[in-house]
Amino acid sequence: MFTCPLCHSPLSENSKSYACPQGHQFDKAKEGYVNLLPVQFKHSKQPGDNSEMMQARRAFLDAGHYQPLRDRVAGLLEQRLMPQSQAILDIGCGEGYYTAAFAGVAKQRGAKTFGLDVSKVAVRYGAKRYGDVIFCVASSHRLPFDDASLDAIVRIYAPCNAQELARTVKPGGMVLTVAPGPRHLMQLKGLVYDQIVLHQPDTESLAVFTLTEESQLAYMMTLNAGETAALLQMTPFAWRARPEVWTAMKSVTAFECETDFCIRVWTRDA
Repeated sequence: MFTCPLCHSPLSENSKSYACPQGHQFDKAKEGYVNLLPVQFKHSKQPGDNSEMMQARRAFLDAGHYQPLRDRVAGLLEQRLMPQSQAILDIGCGEGYYTAAFAGVAKQRGAKTFGLDVSKVAVRYGAKRYGDVIFCVASSHRLPFDDASLDAIVRIYAPCNAQELARTVKPGGMVLTVAPGPRHLMQLKGLVYDQIVLHQPDTESLAVFTLTEESQLAYMMTLNAGETAALLQMTPFAWRARPEVWTAMKSVTAFECETDFCIRVWTRDA
């Protein structure tokens, strides 16, 4: 199922590694995942989330605040994934919080579930925890999969080369995307910025895909101090938070914060 990130030949699997006919070999880690991110494709020594960021996200997600999103996306997958499917992929899977739910759906259809992320720390954690998911460290801009080999791809916030989606998804297959809606985390932004700017509406279009469903999911969360700090740590604007913002969070007992998700289903043209 995997292809070589160096020469794009199919990888064959044995008990300890994956190898291609050209002799490129990729060892399986003891946790079971495989690293398919060659050093020349890395933009930093340790790309992706570090251990502290991963643990903050894990604590927040385990508290259930984003479970409605996980349930909604898994429900869409259950409605639309065809019987006798072969494989689905979660791009930007992190430590597998969402991926594990998708794997339950895929298993009912006889399909394998792959989780891909650039963060080795997150993938290692996910591989330890979720045995039904095949995890890999890889770039979302160079997907290590054959042409037309995936029945569905889920992409929650994660960036990805649109041409790679078109290349790897089977005709009639689907891509499920989640992007922030205009009011997403407004109150959290208010802690960081003097003036709150709403998210611009998502105007993405995917070549050779047809948008077949679009929906919004929005609800309020009530967070304690640790959860508020963990959520801020997960956002791209965390680095803008002044030291006094982090200090003030320690005294928070019930922080009300809005979610706003834009969920789309795209069908691959025949």
